[in-house]
Amino acid sequence: MKLYLPLDSAAVALGADEIAQAIHLHAKSKGIALELVRNGSRGMVFLEPMAEVETPAGRMAFGPLTLADVPALFGDLAAHPKALGLTDDLPWMRAQTRLTFARVGVIDPLSMADYRAQGGLTGLTRALAMAKAEIVAEVTNSGLRGRGGAGFPTGIKWKTVSDAQADRKYIVCNADEGDSATFADRMLMEGDPLTLIEGMIIAGLATGATKGFVYIRSEYPIAIDVMQKAVVLAQAEGVLGASVMGSGQAFDIEIRVGAGAYVCGEETSLLNSLEGKRGVVRAKPPLPALEGFMGKPTVVNNVISLASVPVIFEKGAEHYKNFGLGRSRGTIPLQIAGNVKFGGLYEIAFGLSLGEIVDTIAGGTASGRPVKAVQVGGPLGAYFPRALFDTPFGYEEFAGKEGLIGHAGLTVFDDTADMLSQARFAMEFCAIESCGKCTPCRIGAVRGTETIDRIAKGDAAAIPLLTDLCNTMKSGSLCALGGFTPYPVLSALTHFPDDFNAMKEAAE
Repeated sequence: MKLYLPLDSAAVALGADEIAQAIHLHAKSKGIALELVRNGSRGMVFLEPMAEVETPAGRMAFGPLTLADVPALFGDLAAHPKALGLTDDLPWMRAQTRLTFARVGVIDPLSMADYRAQGGLTGLTRALAMAKAEIVAEVTNSGLRGRGGAGFPTGIKWKTVSDAQADRKYIVCNADEGDSATFADRMLMEGDPLTLIEGMIIAGLATGATKGFVYIRSEYPIAIDVMQKAVVLAQAEGVLGASVMGSGQAFDIEIRVGAGAYVCGEETSLLNSLEGKRGVVRAKPPLPALEGFMGKPTVVNNVISLASVPVIFEKGAEHYKNFGLGRSRGTIPLQIAGNVKFGGLYEIAFGLSLGEIVDTIAGGTASGRPVKAVQVGGPLGAYFPRALFDTPFGYEEFAGKEGLIGHAGLTVFDDTADMLSQARFAMEFCAIESCGKCTPCRIGAVRGTETIDRIAKGDAAAIPLLTDLCNTMKSGSLCALGGFTPYPVLSALTHFPDDFNAMKEAAE
């Protein structure tokens, strides 16, 4: 009997380890030869822990499981009380376009044989036969943009590093995924770590870099463990090392663990931390692409950006580019959280409206109450009211509505949410997480929290002051922490004025 049960952090938090132990014990007591694969999650967090049993018809899904549901997995599967049907036929799975996450939940994350059988290393094999300029051109032509939040064209960044003259260059993977409602990086590393490694190697071939670092936040112990084991596996298989797949070209990877600072998700703070320095923002220029890690040309890309590269080389830039809209090409892993009926990861081409995502995919609120607001892009993202739900999910489309996609995390709120409190949370979050390097962020966020407290006490005269403060932070902050904190504050003030006026009326 072959059975799959996620080692994904969300599944483990919901009891997957205990269920795995119970499955082993039950199989042993029944004398059943069992192969239990701890895979990645399929992304349906609302069904975790979700087991899959391999059958002649395909993999059947069961969930969300409790310990009491384990014995029935060894009986009539069709009669199991938590039987969901064939995994690939589930509505959540059937409507997706899985490119970057095609193998997550399908394979054993630490099996090179599984990885190769599902198309792994096909892209790297093709890249090894290409010149540096050809590799950069392929990424540029695909339209891939940074999935970590900035949306900067990946090909341009790679070309800058490729053209730079230096005795050493580096590839740095930013896995310091700290935004609320974001978990795509973690899920990818836990469920298909070899695709990230393959993407980093291709980046190295394109730029002339021979060393890579994956900087992972300390709050991700399972991802850290899986990535460390995957690097050792890739080294043993000759995929990493002095001669990548026998090509004579060198590339190796080292895993580094951050200490939990939110600001280290910003690339220059990350580089400082990687060098053993305090994690504070660097002034730019010089850009990291020219003077990055240890002063050398460095590509700093997000996990999903790098993990999207292998499929671009496997299927071709045109295939990838055919998905999406406008300048937002390819697919995006939506991370749906907050007050929703169906939370999880859903990979789809850019272009769906925000309303389709919230009402159809997420199924509306878990509470059953009306949706009041959706914050897209983590704690620094704008709050969108239902009036903006026709906005297509794309970089320029969201920017045109004073919002940002960021890492594509969505947090849904019902009509009981107090948007003044949410605005205060944004300012307080910035004040706590600021590295202190620049005045607009360091002082502005503290004054912003105080100003919102004045408004909460009925001081309406403080509202224009809050607006001016936000504009100062936007234009004067060194990095996105201070520069984007005004987005949630101003959007709450603009779209939900009643939540602010109510405080004024109460005071009167």
